[in-house]
Amino acid sequence: FPMAGTDPQVLALAAQITESREQDIPLLLLKLKGILSSPSLGCEESNKIKQDIYDYGLTQYCLLVLKQDHSQLHGAWATAAQLAEILSHCCVGLEVKEDPEEFYRKFLPSVIDSLLVLGKRLQARFIRAIKDKEKQDFLHWFQTVTDAICWLFGGHIQLAARVLQNDRFLQLLITDDVETTIVMMSVLHNILRVNSSVLLQVEEEILHSVLDELVYKLSSTTNPAVGSAATKLLLLVAKSCKELVQLLTARYKGLKGLLSKQWTGKGFDREVNQLLDLLYLEQSNGKGEMQKQHEAACVIQAVWRGFQTRKRLKKLPQAVVTLQRSFRAKREQELQHLTKQKEDEALKLQMQLQRQRAMRLFHERQLALLEVVHASQVNKYMQEMEEKSALTIQRFWRGYRARRIFHQQKQSLREYKAAVIIQRAACKFLEKRRRMRPLSPWKEPKGLTDEQRLALQQKVDDYIKLHPASQMSEEGSKELHVQAQAKLAQFLLRNRLDQRAAQRREALLAQVNTDVELLMNAPGLAETTEKDIGAFMSRSIPVATKARQAHNTMLKYTRWPWWKKLGDEFMEDDVIPDDAINTELETLFIGGRK
Repeated sequence: FPMAGTDPQVLALAAQITESREQDIPLLLLKLKGILSSPSLGCEESNKIKQDIYDYGLTQYCLLVLKQDHSQLHGAWATAAQLAEILSHCCVGLEVKEDPEEFYRKFLPSVIDSLLVLGKRLQARFIRAIKDKEKQDFLHWFQTVTDAICWLFGGHIQLAARVLQNDRFLQLLITDDVETTIVMMSVLHNILRVNSSVLLQVEEEILHSVLDELVYKLSSTTNPAVGSAATKLLLLVAKSCKELVQLLTARYKGLKGLLSKQWTGKGFDREVNQLLDLLYLEQSNGKGEMQKQHEAACVIQAVWRGFQTRKRLKKLPQAVVTLQRSFRAKREQELQHLTKQKEDEALKLQMQLQRQRAMRLFHERQLALLEVVHASQVNKYMQEMEEKSALTIQRFWRGYRARRIFHQQKQSLREYKAAVIIQRAACKFLEKRRRMRPLSPWKEPKGLTDEQRLALQQKVDDYIKLHPASQMSEEGSKELHVQAQAKLAQFLLRNRLDQRAAQRREALLAQVNTDVELLMNAPGLAETTEKDIGAFMSRSIPVATKARQAHNTMLKYTRWPWWKKLGDEFMEDDVIPDDAINTELETLFIGGRK
């Protein structure tokens, strides 16, 4: 429902946004820039319009649009940069009376986070851009977003600490690009100008990260613009608080020498001299208190160094030899490493040139053939080329796999031969020792004494008395022999009949199996010929066919290429694996056996 005193332009825009499609909302929100920049508005009227924009949720719409994928917007990054500028202007000068905690603690920090994310994406695309026009556009949009951030924390001072504590801000500051580095250092300069004590409000890790990055830019670059911006920032930090000057003096020992040697005479000597004066003043203030401790430490160190020196002089000859040996070894290792590295680089470059040359020749040959080949045959030609390429790749892969398997089996064969050699040598050694061993003289076995012989004879007689042998007459023995011969003749006759019956069963079974296979493979009645009828009439044709197929399979196995026989090094020459025959014939019946 419209509220009393609402600006009609804001009301109409809100109504239009609620009735529009989602993809049209960003372009409609750009109209807020014209409403806010109207020359007829005063300060109070402008704040009233910002209040109406916030009450109708248009600022929330801007924030939601900035959180979307900017590449999908109408106008892409230009629209996103303009919306960031509009959102910052809508938030500055706005006094929320209803639920201010929601606005100050949730909405404004969310706006800062979204603007920093947008700035990080624009910075990444600016660095990746190649064309000058694209780089200029992305740099302009990046500056627009950073200006919006500065405008926002300039109107709300509590957001300065929020910007420093955000990880995106440190990521934006830590970059090697000159243009974006200068822009981000200007943002940091505005933060310190708005709130000079903000560095003392953030965590110590964040403070050290910011100062480390500023000192690193002074030591790593020779660009006067970057050096001037970093020097001015450090001067502003040193002027803001004495504790920070102490931190700079204690944490960065070589900062004074770096400033005096590298950045003197670059066009900003006044700032450099001011910063050096502050650093030297802090050092002189702390020097009087630390002088005695420093001198005492120097005396202790001098005595200790003298003791260590005398101790080293005693071990000097041995140390020199060890040092020379280690130096030569290290130098030789470095030379080998450099030689290997050069060889690897040369080989890599040669392979790359060969690959490029082969690719260029391939494309030239392909273009030449396409000029010759008729247009209707292009698809067929391309398909043939793809098939040939696939066959080439497969051939190389099979060759590589076969060589790898061959090398593995070659190693096992080498181990087997080595084991045989070792066993042969061991057997020869044992045989040689056995021959060299002297033969023991013949020892005649000891005979029995008379007492032992009489005792043994007595035991034999006692056993015979206890176990008397059964007596059989000659007629009984002949009768038993005749009965055994008769039973043996009956067993042999019955066994011969059983063998003939078994052979007949096996023959019938082989015949049935052959007939079944012929029936399974037989053609239809409409396709039957006299030759097929002859196959069913003769019993020798199936057997001959099976024998011919087995012979062909054996010949095919002997003609296999070498890489198919890699697993058969330890097989005999006249042995053919059963699975090779079964693959072709599955089952062969010969003589009634499967």
